[in-house]
Amino acid sequence: MNGMLRVRRSRGVLSGLLVVLLGAWGALVPFVGPYFHYAYTPDKAWAYTTGRLWLEILPGAAAVLGGLIVLASSYRPAAHFGAWLAALSGAWFALGGLVGPTWIGMHMTPGSPVGGTATRAGEQIGFFTGLGMAIVLLAAMAIGRFSVISVGDARRAARAVPAAAPAGRSRFPLSRSTAAASTDETEEPATEAADSTAAARS
Repeated sequence: MNGMLRVRRSRGVLSGLLVVLLGAWGALVPFVGPYFHYAYTPDKAWAYTTGRLWLEILPGAAAVLGGLIVLASSYRPAAHFGAWLAALSGAWFALGGLVGPTWIGMHMTPGSPVGGTATRAGEQIGFFTGLGMAIVLLAAMAIGRFSVISVGDARRAARAVPAAAPAGRSRFPLSRSTAAASTDETEEPATEAADSTAAARS
């Protein structure tokens, strides 16, 4: 059973790498985007706000962590955990800007996109909605890949299982001394029974 839980590390390399890159983008773009006039208010480089912490930095860091787990893991449960962590992070990127402002006292406001109509649409896609959907898609692909048991996985698991003991043979054979002692104990009651029968006849 344990052999089925092992997979090749290469199975999650591409998905994990892309999730790591997207997570890093999501966490850093609010700080470096103003250099390229691609920003939400406050549109100043390296300006920190509570909204950026909850809506961009934390989900970006969680996506990076999940992607690294998917990238490096050869153990199915660990890879599934990393993929689900990335998927939840992507969902928060996509929905956090809508849900966060409704939580009173948390100050989860993403700010306002700057620039013209097309620029604002691109900022919404690149900062939140499109970024989150891309991370969720990649994480779902990783979950699917790690859920499949291929023929190669089954063969590797079969090779990992030790050969069963031959039928009719004990895995723990008795030693000669133990076997002899067992024979003596069996013959002794039989001898005593024969003696008592002979005495009764006489």
